[in-house]
Amino acid sequence: MTTASTTPSASASSPSFAPFPPLADLAADLAAGRTTSRALAEAALERIASPSGQGATVFLHVDVERVRAVADAHDRLRASGTVLSPLAGIPVSVKDLFDVAGEVTRAGSTALADAAPAKADAAVVARLRHAGAVLVGRTNMSEFAFSGLGLNPHYGTPLSPYRRGVDGDARVAGGSSSGAAASVADGMAAVALGTDTGGSIRIPAAFCGLTGFKPTAARIPRTGGVPLSTTLDSFGAIGNTVACCALVDRVLAGLAPRVPAARHLEGVRLGVLTHYVTDDVDPDIAQTLDTALKHLDAAGAIVSDVRFSAFERFAEINRIGFSSMEAYAWHRALIERHRDDYDPRVLARILKGEPASAADYLDLIAARAAVMEEAQATLWSRFDAVIAPTVAIAPPAVAPLAADGELFARTNALVLRNPSAFNFLDACALSLPCHRHGAAPVGMMLAAAPHADDALLAIGRGVEAVLAPLR
Repeated sequence: MTTASTTPSASASSPSFAPFPPLADLAADLAAGRTTSRALAEAALERIASPSGQGATVFLHVDVERVRAVADAHDRLRASGTVLSPLAGIPVSVKDLFDVAGEVTRAGSTALADAAPAKADAAVVARLRHAGAVLVGRTNMSEFAFSGLGLNPHYGTPLSPYRRGVDGDARVAGGSSSGAAASVADGMAAVALGTDTGGSIRIPAAFCGLTGFKPTAARIPRTGGVPLSTTLDSFGAIGNTVACCALVDRVLAGLAPRVPAARHLEGVRLGVLTHYVTDDVDPDIAQTLDTALKHLDAAGAIVSDVRFSAFERFAEINRIGFSSMEAYAWHRALIERHRDDYDPRVLARILKGEPASAADYLDLIAARAAVMEEAQATLWSRFDAVIAPTVAIAPPAVAPLAADGELFARTNALVLRNPSAFNFLDACALSLPCHRHGAAPVGMMLAAAPHADDALLAIGRGVEAVLAPLR
């Protein structure tokens, strides 16, 4: 058994390795005998262990012998004619927030280092195992999932493949599922299991040039692990394509592992959000999105602007917010014992929930219900999906954020703003890359009504195909 080191941060000169091919290609290669599960596992383990990579920061725990044994077992099953699902035999990483039987769930923190090992797998981990996934290890994250930037003072900060090679200019992978995205971007896993409470799947997907899907919260069982917000938490995948995320989503939801077919964009109603989500957007990101929207329009989509004024009231509505209130309720006893072990930036956000009253909480529930009704009338009844920048800025540099608490807080709020708006609406939402090859990564976010997950994934596949020439 091996445990990843607690290096303070990944080397700024760490190279990025090529990602795995999409899941469908890997499944085809396995079926045709062009590769084996053991070969895929060894490729992942080699990259994790490489001293020139960032595996020691991206992964908090890797049980090498167990990974090999599971891969070998799936090769034997395949040889006997048994294939559990299209995910069978493929390397998958798991965010450190989820329970894995026999392992300690630290949630990216040292405050839980002395916790007892989990007695059982989280429901989603059990479903991945049942589908035949080879779980390669536990990935690093923002402590307790409470940051959109991915900095972790305890175990190091995973980096985006964007501008990694120059000291002082290393860029964040995004959070809170930082290690999840980095594991896919650097070919240490073919797809990653993450969580999304305010953008924690979509932000790192956008910052690492990947695709990430946040399902409707109730679609996926949330038992087993450390919660951030029991109201807003959603579990989903970060992968190389929409189809990769869709396959994992179906497995996590307990549905047949059939990926929704791409929907042709002719006649698809796409609402492009203005105001709020476009405030303070980097001009290059705005231009990249505008170019992508022109391609969607040319493909026959009905593209029109829409303003959702409720977003502009969010600062007051979320004066405290579900995450701080519900996180404080979970953490208060742990804080009494381990306050000094917390990242101060995370502790401050949790403690925002301490003064909240029951009336504050009930008022927030009521305000959310009203905004969701408004969204149904203004957005979901008029559009098949709405579009916004996933994140308003390109991946920021690690060093200034680590050195300046005020800069960290401002940047974190800006990065979380757009994706968290859709968690509040309980929408399903997808981030997919729309930048040209070699340019700074830009995520286009597509969101749809609660429980329209399969329909959104079908539209996402159509959008992905139209944007392929840009990529």
